[in-house]
Amino acid sequence: MPRMLDVSDDVRAEIGDEEADRLLAGDNAPGSYDCTSCRTQGNSEQERTSTVLFIGDETAVLAFAHATCLPSQVVQVTEEQLQGAARSITGDERPSEALPEQAVLGVTSGLVLLGGELHPALVVEPTGRIARPGTAGGGDDFLPLLIEQGFMPLSKLTEVPPVLHGWSVLLAVGQLHAVLQPGANGGSPVAWWQAHQPLQVTDSWRTAANKHQQVLLFAAPVGSIGRQPREDLLRDALDKAAASGRLVASAMPLAGT
Repeated sequence: MPRMLDVSDDVRAEIGDEEADRLLAGDNAPGSYDCTSCRTQGNSEQERTSTVLFIGDETAVLAFAHATCLPSQVVQVTEEQLQGAARSITGDERPSEALPEQAVLGVTSGLVLLGGELHPALVVEPTGRIARPGTAGGGDDFLPLLIEQGFMPLSKLTEVPPVLHGWSVLLAVGQLHAVLQPGANGGSPVAWWQAHQPLQVTDSWRTAANKHQQVLLFAAPVGSIGRQPREDLLRDALDKAAASGRLVASAMPLAGT
Protein backbone atom coordinates (compact mmCIF):
# COMPACT_ATOMS: atom_id res chain seq x y z
CA MET A 1 0.00 0.00 0.00
CA PRO A 2 1.38 3.48 -0.87
CA ARG A 3 2.59 5.47 2.11
CA MET A 4 1.91 9.11 2.97
CA LEU A 5 5.63 9.86 2.97
CA ASP A 6 7.50 13.11 2.41
CA VAL A 7 10.92 12.53 0.86
CA SER A 8 12.90 15.76 0.55
CA ASP A 9 15.23 16.43 -2.38
CA ASP A 10 18.21 16.11 0.02
CA VAL A 11 17.08 12.69 1.22
CA ARG A 12 16.30 11.54 -2.33
CA ALA A 13 19.76 12.65 -3.46
CA GLU A 14 21.35 10.51 -0.75
CA ILE A 15 19.28 7.33 -1.11
CA GLY A 16 18.66 7.50 -4.87
CA ASP A 17 15.48 7.72 -6.93
CA GLU A 18 14.90 3.95 -6.99
CA GLU A 19 14.96 3.59 -3.18
CA ALA A 20 12.86 6.74 -2.75
CA ASP A 21 10.23 5.39 -5.14
CA ARG A 22 10.16 2.06 -3.32
CA LEU A 23 9.56 3.88 -0.04
CA LEU A 24 6.72 5.91 -1.51
CA ALA A 25 5.16 2.72 -2.92
CA GLY A 26 5.29 1.16 0.55
CA ASP A 27 7.81 -1.57 -0.28
CA ASN A 28 10.47 -0.59 2.27
CA ALA A 29 8.57 1.74 4.60
CA PRO A 30 6.92 0.59 7.81
CA GLY A 31 3.22 1.15 8.45
CA SER A 32 3.61 2.05 12.11
CA TYR A 33 6.78 3.62 13.50
CA ASP A 34 8.10 5.49 16.52
CA CYS A 35 8.53 9.18 15.61
CA THR A 36 12.22 10.12 15.81
CA SER A 37 11.20 13.53 17.14
CA CYS A 38 8.41 13.12 19.71
CA ARG A 39 8.95 9.37 20.26
CA THR A 40 5.24 8.57 20.00
CA GLN A 41 3.78 6.14 17.47
CA GLY A 42 2.88 7.19 13.97
CA ASN A 43 1.40 5.43 10.96
CA SER A 44 2.57 6.23 7.45
CA GLU A 45 -0.61 4.72 5.98
CA GLN A 46 -2.83 7.21 7.84
CA GLU A 47 -0.83 10.45 8.35
CA ARG A 48 1.83 12.44 6.58
CA THR A 49 5.25 11.13 7.58
CA SER A 50 8.72 12.59 7.04
CA THR A 51 11.73 10.52 6.09
CA VAL A 52 14.76 11.62 8.15
CA LEU A 53 18.15 10.31 7.04
CA PHE A 54 20.85 10.20 9.72
CA ILE A 55 24.33 10.03 8.18
CA GLY A 56 27.47 9.04 10.07
CA ASP A 57 31.02 8.70 8.80
CA GLU A 58 30.41 5.29 7.26
CA THR A 59 26.76 4.44 7.91
CA ALA A 60 23.39 5.93 7.08
CA VAL A 61 20.13 5.18 8.89
CA LEU A 62 16.68 6.12 7.67
CA ALA A 63 14.17 7.05 10.37
CA PHE A 64 10.62 8.38 10.30
CA ALA A 65 8.83 11.28 11.97
CA HIS A 66 5.39 12.84 11.97
CA ALA A 67 5.41 15.53 9.30
CA THR A 68 4.01 17.90 11.93
CA CYS A 69 7.10 17.27 14.10
CA LEU A 70 9.92 17.44 11.56
CA PRO A 71 10.35 18.06 7.85
CA SER A 72 12.06 15.42 5.74
CA GLN A 73 15.79 16.15 6.03
CA VAL A 74 19.34 14.85 6.23
CA VAL A 75 21.00 15.02 9.66
CA GLN A 76 24.74 14.58 10.19
CA VAL A 77 25.65 12.54 13.29
CA THR A 78 28.78 10.81 14.54
CA GLU A 79 29.41 7.20 13.61
CA GLU A 80 29.50 6.30 17.31
CA GLN A 81 26.00 7.72 17.85
CA LEU A 82 24.70 5.90 14.80
CA GLN A 83 26.23 2.54 15.70
CA GLY A 84 25.08 2.85 19.32
CA ALA A 85 21.52 3.45 18.19
CA ALA A 86 21.61 0.46 15.85
CA ARG A 87 22.96 -1.82 18.62
CA SER A 88 20.22 -0.70 20.98
CA ILE A 89 17.55 -2.21 18.78
CA THR A 90 17.60 -5.97 19.13
CA GLY A 91 15.90 -8.43 16.87
CA ASP A 92 15.09 -5.81 14.23
CA GLU A 93 16.60 -6.57 10.84
CA ARG A 94 15.38 -3.28 9.36
CA PRO A 95 18.04 -0.68 10.15
CA SER A 96 15.74 1.97 8.75
CA GLU A 97 13.97 2.01 12.12
CA ALA A 98 17.09 2.51 14.24
CA LEU A 99 16.63 5.87 15.91
CA PRO A 100 19.81 7.66 16.97
CA GLU A 101 19.70 9.73 20.12
CA GLN A 102 21.05 12.77 18.30
CA ALA A 103 18.74 15.65 19.18
CA VAL A 104 17.48 17.92 16.42
CA LEU A 105 16.74 21.58 17.10
CA GLY A 106 13.10 22.41 16.45
CA VAL A 107 12.51 26.05 15.49
CA THR A 108 9.19 27.91 15.62
CA SER A 109 8.64 31.51 14.49
CA GLY A 110 6.15 33.87 16.07
CA LEU A 111 5.50 37.43 17.22
CA VAL A 112 6.05 38.27 20.89
CA LEU A 113 4.58 41.38 22.54
CA LEU A 114 7.11 43.22 24.73
CA GLY A 115 6.81 46.80 25.93
CA GLY A 116 3.74 47.39 23.82
CA GLU A 117 5.49 46.36 20.56
CA LEU A 118 5.44 43.17 18.55
CA HIS A 119 8.88 41.64 18.05
CA PRO A 120 9.80 38.82 15.65
CA ALA A 121 10.92 35.78 17.61
CA LEU A 122 12.31 32.31 17.07
CA VAL A 123 11.71 29.64 19.69
CA VAL A 124 14.25 26.81 19.76
CA GLU A 125 13.56 23.53 21.54
CA PRO A 126 15.60 20.35 20.98
CA THR A 127 13.86 17.04 20.36
CA GLY A 128 15.98 15.42 23.08
CA ARG A 129 18.42 16.15 25.86
CA ILE A 130 21.63 17.96 24.90
CA ALA A 131 24.76 16.64 26.61
CA ARG A 132 27.93 18.66 26.96
CA PRO A 133 30.40 17.62 24.22
CA GLY A 134 32.82 14.98 25.42
CA THR A 135 30.61 13.75 28.24
CA ALA A 136 28.56 10.60 28.46
CA GLY A 137 26.25 11.76 31.22
CA GLY A 138 22.50 11.55 31.00
CA GLY A 139 21.88 15.16 32.01
CA ASP A 140 20.64 18.04 29.88
CA ASP A 141 23.22 20.81 29.41
CA PHE A 142 21.34 22.76 26.72
CA LEU A 143 20.70 25.88 28.82
CA PRO A 144 24.09 25.97 30.58
CA LEU A 145 25.85 25.70 27.21
CA LEU A 146 23.81 28.61 25.83
CA ILE A 147 24.36 30.72 28.94
CA GLU A 148 28.10 30.19 28.47
CA GLN A 149 27.68 31.54 24.94
CA GLY A 150 26.07 34.71 26.29
CA PHE A 151 22.34 33.91 26.32
CA MET A 152 20.43 35.55 29.17
CA PRO A 153 18.34 33.46 31.60
CA LEU A 154 14.79 34.83 31.90
CA SER A 155 12.42 34.56 34.83
CA LYS A 156 9.69 36.54 33.02
CA LEU A 157 9.10 38.14 29.64
CA THR A 158 8.88 41.89 30.21
CA GLU A 159 11.58 43.49 28.07
CA VAL A 160 13.76 42.85 25.04
CA PRO A 161 16.82 40.73 25.96
CA PRO A 162 20.30 42.12 25.25
CA VAL A 163 21.95 41.70 21.86
CA LEU A 164 24.26 38.72 21.53
CA HIS A 165 27.13 40.13 19.51
CA GLY A 166 28.56 37.97 16.75
CA TRP A 167 25.32 36.02 16.32
CA SER A 168 22.72 36.79 13.65
CA VAL A 169 19.59 35.43 11.98
CA LEU A 170 19.84 34.89 8.23
CA LEU A 171 16.71 35.82 6.31
CA ALA A 172 16.86 35.69 2.51
CA VAL A 173 14.10 36.35 -0.01
CA GLY A 174 11.63 36.45 2.87
CA GLN A 175 12.56 32.96 4.14
CA LEU A 176 14.43 31.85 7.24
CA HIS A 177 17.70 30.11 6.41
CA ALA A 178 19.92 29.91 9.49
CA VAL A 179 21.01 31.16 12.90
CA LEU A 180 24.69 32.08 12.67
CA GLN A 181 27.26 32.10 15.46
CA PRO A 182 30.83 33.44 15.51
CA GLY A 183 33.43 31.28 13.80
CA ALA A 184 36.39 29.84 15.67
CA ASN A 185 39.32 32.20 16.27
CA GLY A 186 37.48 35.14 14.80
CA GLY A 187 36.74 33.38 11.52
CA SER A 188 33.63 33.72 9.36
CA PRO A 189 30.28 33.03 11.06
CA VAL A 190 29.09 29.43 10.99
CA ALA A 191 25.58 27.98 11.22
CA TRP A 192 24.47 27.11 14.75
CA TRP A 193 21.16 26.01 13.22
CA GLN A 194 20.42 25.72 9.52
CA ALA A 195 17.15 24.94 7.79
CA HIS A 196 17.45 22.03 5.39
CA GLN A 197 14.70 23.73 3.45
CA PRO A 198 14.18 27.51 3.95
CA LEU A 199 11.31 28.12 6.36
CA GLN A 200 8.46 30.40 5.41
CA VAL A 201 7.63 33.23 7.81
CA THR A 202 4.47 35.33 7.85
CA ASP A 203 4.31 38.79 6.28
CA SER A 204 3.75 40.31 9.72
CA TRP A 205 6.82 38.51 11.11
CA ARG A 206 8.96 39.71 8.21
CA THR A 207 7.62 43.26 8.55
CA ALA A 208 8.48 43.32 12.26
CA ALA A 209 11.96 41.91 11.53
CA ASN A 210 12.63 44.61 8.96
CA LYS A 211 11.34 47.28 11.36
CA HIS A 212 13.51 46.25 14.31
CA GLN A 213 16.39 44.85 12.22
CA GLN A 214 16.77 42.12 14.82
CA VAL A 215 15.13 38.89 15.91
CA LEU A 216 14.61 37.61 19.46
CA LEU A 217 15.71 34.04 20.00
CA PHE A 218 14.24 32.09 22.91
CA ALA A 219 15.57 28.63 23.82
CA ALA A 220 14.25 26.01 26.23
CA PRO A 221 15.08 22.34 26.99
CA VAL A 222 13.11 19.49 25.48
CA GLY A 223 9.55 19.28 26.80
CA SER A 224 9.33 22.93 27.86
CA ILE A 225 7.42 24.56 24.99
CA GLY A 226 6.03 21.95 22.59
CA ARG A 227 4.42 22.69 19.23
CA GLN A 228 1.84 25.41 19.81
CA PRO A 229 -0.68 26.06 17.01
CA ARG A 230 -1.32 29.72 17.97
CA GLU A 231 0.87 32.61 19.04
CA ASP A 232 -1.12 33.21 22.24
CA LEU A 233 -0.50 29.59 23.26
CA LEU A 234 3.17 29.96 22.34
CA ARG A 235 3.40 33.04 24.58
CA ASP A 236 1.75 31.16 27.44
CA ALA A 237 4.28 28.34 27.05
CA LEU A 238 7.16 30.85 27.02
CA ASP A 239 5.85 32.53 30.18
CA LYS A 240 5.57 29.18 31.96
CA ALA A 241 9.07 28.12 30.86
CA ALA A 242 10.49 31.43 32.12
CA ALA A 243 8.69 31.15 35.46
CA SER A 244 10.14 27.67 35.97
CA GLY A 245 13.70 28.77 35.12
CA ARG A 246 13.76 26.91 31.80
CA LEU A 247 14.17 29.77 29.32
CA VAL A 248 17.09 31.77 27.93
CA ALA A 249 17.01 34.48 25.28
CA SER A 250 18.97 36.99 23.26
CA ALA A 251 18.41 39.55 20.54
CA MET A 252 20.24 38.93 17.26
CA PRO A 253 20.82 41.31 14.35
CA LEU A 254 19.01 40.49 11.14
CA ALA A 255 21.23 39.33 8.31
CA GLY A 256 19.63 39.54 4.88
CA THR A 257 16.19 40.84 4.01
